[in-house]
Amino acid sequence: MTTPFSSARRLTRRMAGLAAVAGLFAIGMNSVQAQAQLDSPLRIVVGYAPGGATDRVARIVGDKLAAKLGVPVVVDNKPGAGGRLAAQQVKTTPANQNVLMLANPAVMVVAPLVFKDNGYDAERDFVPVSHVNDYDFALAVSPTLPVRELSHLLAWMRANPNQANVGVPATGSLPHFFALMVGEKAKVQTQVIGYRGSAPLLNDLLGGQVPVAIDTSDVVLPQHEAGKLRILALSGAQRSPFAPTIPTFKEAGLDLAATGWNTFFAPATMPRDKVEKLARLIHEVMQDPDTTRRFKDSLMTPVVSTQAQTTAMLKAYRAQWAPVVQKSGYQP
Repeated sequence: MTTPFSSARRLTRRMAGLAAVAGLFAIGMNSVQAQAQLDSPLRIVVGYAPGGATDRVARIVGDKLAAKLGVPVVVDNKPGAGGRLAAQQVKTTPANQNVLMLANPAVMVVAPLVFKDNGYDAERDFVPVSHVNDYDFALAVSPTLPVRELSHLLAWMRANPNQANVGVPATGSLPHFFALMVGEKAKVQTQVIGYRGSAPLLNDLLGGQVPVAIDTSDVVLPQHEAGKLRILALSGAQRSPFAPTIPTFKEAGLDLAATGWNTFFAPATMPRDKVEKLARLIHEVMQDPDTTRRFKDSLMTPVVSTQAQTTAMLKAYRAQWAPVVQKSGYQP
């Protein structure tokens, strides 16, 4: 016998069942939407012009990442303000867009320390994704300068303080602060001259307009190998596999070691599951032997790093360099 009470119970169960189905449908739709977002094209923003080291790294990894994602991966060069312009734009990316930024210490460590109004917070506005390569700094001299060892150069700079100019690819860059470290460690008064990129710096070094330059090793090594200039020391803790005959600074008599890096960052607006997926895929890309080959062909050292390892590296790096930058008193 059907009663109003039993009818009500059946109706309640039916409604509960419909609600459960609706909930499962919603979860399924959300999963599909998330997957659709991951399957849309990915943009890698680089804060420098095409052809530089950071740009080359983005293209090597981007090519491999496209094959894994099955969607186009586009490198978007946004030069300006030493890479800060790109960071300012990427931090405002809507959550439904697939954007990563490939950045170096100048953008994510130095600029936040020296610019009062940086336009972004490197730790709040970005999430570390994957550390993909390291690089040394090279101290090179013009072929017109009659020195062949670092100790000879330092003696020359002490004897010629008015000529002890050191060119770097950009004011406020990591080579700039490494040049200050060299001067302080060697007790040499140096005048650091910032250029608008590596190309004009190398032109002036080769032409003798600036006697000394500090830049990333991948930029300077081809000129050294061609006999057009001389690298006196490299900044790594060990000798570079790309230049085993060139001493480290420590071997050359100056107790210094420093490296730079390129790391992928996601805007803080990107959903966590998407960040984690991209981190896993980039980690896989960096384990690919062909990726390793392409990095080494470009005279760059590849790094295989998880997202957690990348975060730990950044923390340690900031702790190392913040005192150096702050002690320099550098003002943009």
